[in-house]
Amino acid sequence: MLLRHNRIVIDLGAIQHNYRVLCDSIPENVRIMPVVKANAYGHGAVEVAKAVVTEGATFVAVALVEEGVLLRESGIRADILVLGAAMEDAMETAVKYGLTQTVFDPETLRALNRVAGYLGTKAVVHIKVDTGMNRIGLRTEEEAQALAAALTACEHVEARGIFTHFADADHPLADGGLNDFSIKQLQRFVQLKRFFQPTMLAHAANSASGLIAPCTYFQMVRAGIALYGYPPVPTHLPFQSALSWESEVVQVKELALGDTVGYGRAFTARQGTRIATVAVGYGDGYHRSGGNRAQMLVCGKRANVVGHICMDQTMIDVTGIDGVKVGSPVVLIGAQGNGRIGADELAAWMNTISYEMLLSITNRVHREYIRF
Repeated sequence: MLLRHNRIVIDLGAIQHNYRVLCDSIPENVRIMPVVKANAYGHGAVEVAKAVVTEGATFVAVALVEEGVLLRESGIRADILVLGAAMEDAMETAVKYGLTQTVFDPETLRALNRVAGYLGTKAVVHIKVDTGMNRIGLRTEEEAQALAAALTACEHVEARGIFTHFADADHPLADGGLNDFSIKQLQRFVQLKRFFQPTMLAHAANSASGLIAPCTYFQMVRAGIALYGYPPVPTHLPFQSALSWESEVVQVKELALGDTVGYGRAFTARQGTRIATVAVGYGDGYHRSGGNRAQMLVCGKRANVVGHICMDQTMIDVTGIDGVKVGSPVVLIGAQGNGRIGADELAAWMNTISYEMLLSITNRVHREYIRF
């Protein structure tokens, strides 16, 4: 129910378009694995998963077992890889729901083998190789050999894939190629995966390396932020941003020279100034750090945010913008007239990245979908 005009609109057709763009940019024998973790980067995991499966996706990735369970209970039958480390308390649930878990050490593998044996089935896993991210994954040849030996002894576990993750692929060289660190990661991955069955599905490319380095494709590319319309490296591919965010003006007022705005009086009018108050604030995920820096679109023009952003309201300077009145639509992310503000631009004003900006929009903001 929309009682306050503050909403995001997710265009699932744009996400399907981006999926097709990605598929068309790689060889036919390479698959795209859409990443729908963290509620599909704020776009809605169930809705996005259904959209990409309709387009032919056979694998999707999440971060948590709970996220995989949600997809299964919503009817998603595609393979679901849980990218986070397999944890003993979640193993039984993961196996029951047919989720593919991530392993990298013999102890976890043996625990999973016991759970699967107790359930009378097999647990499916992908092996995570840490090639330089220093987050999770096996790192040495000795660790790879130990895991390979444990796999042989674990009859209730089937390893179907092996993968790594690039730490710095979104900083390509001037010619658009992989930087030296990413090349070393790729070489390390090739070196360590040889300890395992060559028939395993290998995947290393993320959105960044998938757009610039065919040598990283292997059998599958994991598409995260690019799927939602924000490629992390320069590209000629026609991605479409899928999410827009709109609110409205609730009051317009005239300030005199010396009048101040908001908590802490962080903005002082240096001349006669027209201020509009917009029904959105950091309680909605519009970060307080954007005060006196961010911009919004109103009546097709950019207006500067003034003063500290409040929990529920934000003030913008609409001096010289004709037609602004109570009820005027205000765009935070998206297009209005000839103007456009992307999540990446908004994130820069908020001292963060587009990923976090998209994820920050809270549940009290009304969500609508343009269905495929």
